[in-house]
Amino acid sequence: MMIMKNAKIITKLRRFTKTFSVSFLFVGCGIFVSAFKSSVNSDSDPKKAPKDSSHSEKTGFPSLFSSSQSNPSKPFFTLNPLAIPFVESYLKTHSSLINTLKTWGKPYLELYDGILSRYGLPVELKYLSVVESNLKAKVVSVAGAVGPWQMMSQTARRAGLTVNRHADERTNYSKSTHAASKILKELYSSFGDWLLVIAAYNAGSGRVNQAIKKSGSRNFWVMQKYLPLETRNHVKKFIATHFAFEGNGGLTTSTAAEIKNNQLSSALANQSMVRTGGGSNIETSEISGRYASSILIESIGIEASEFNKLNPDFDKAVTAGSVYNLHLPSDKMKIFESKRQFILNETVQSLLASPALN
Repeated sequence: MMIMKNAKIITKLRRFTKTFSVSFLFVGCGIFVSAFKSSVNSDSDPKKAPKDSSHSEKTGFPSLFSSSQSNPSKPFFTLNPLAIPFVESYLKTHSSLINTLKTWGKPYLELYDGILSRYGLPVELKYLSVVESNLKAKVVSVAGAVGPWQMMSQTARRAGLTVNRHADERTNYSKSTHAASKILKELYSSFGDWLLVIAAYNAGSGRVNQAIKKSGSRNFWVMQKYLPLETRNHVKKFIATHFAFEGNGGLTTSTAAEIKNNQLSSALANQSMVRTGGGSNIETSEISGRYASSILIESIGIEASEFNKLNPDFDKAVTAGSVYNLHLPSDKMKIFESKRQFILNETVQSLLASPALN
């Protein structure tokens, strides 16, 4: 009897083993087929980008952190090594928002270009408004700062804005940008360094001066540890946003010492480019007079980012009355020469129409 039971048990085990083996075989085949289809679809569908460890390529941000990216036709401002970890992380987490703002915020950024240039300020300072408010007019901070430039009421009034229970001009894009330009110009006259200006805009001149005194340095990367964490990150967010929009660094993302070094290398690069006819057949024209970059850019139909890379510090130089060597692709230079007087006249008219500059 016991032998019969054991035989039945063995028979059942054999059937179970056979069934399990067949099932396992089918499952394995299914997994193999699924993987094969996935591989084929990934290779054949151009809409599906293959995974890459470089997030920058996926989001449209090229590798921005090596001097090997330097190109004579696009003078390159290298990113300070101390900023790299923060900037890379920020671009990864904010790429979607930034790419949206590139389209959605274009009218506001173009408005900023015109106003900032009237004050002789680098137009790239417009990215400070992106960091402050994502270009939104009605944003109110925990501290009570309001508008696209996030100004406190007392600061706004000092810059000429009306702020009371009936009206708040901090929410007006044009008027608030004029006010912000006055503040930024005043801060630059005090610090002479754009990274310190961005820090002071966030934390106030007093805290920046204290940090300079404690550190014994006016170099942001040296004295930053004496600034509040929020302010340190604010400056780095501005640098990251500039890189995201421009694909490069610039005057406003560099210390005063870095700017001197880059101005020299940029000048040499431009000279070499013109001499060899490299790049996009760049030509040079010596100009004098009060040309506004925003009007010039619109009149000749060139991308602002391309113009700024070929002509770093353009607005500051012409505002100071300096003779400037304008660099443009040959086709754009022809248009400029044909519209030179028109551009100059339009600039003068815009200056006459703007509020008095202090």
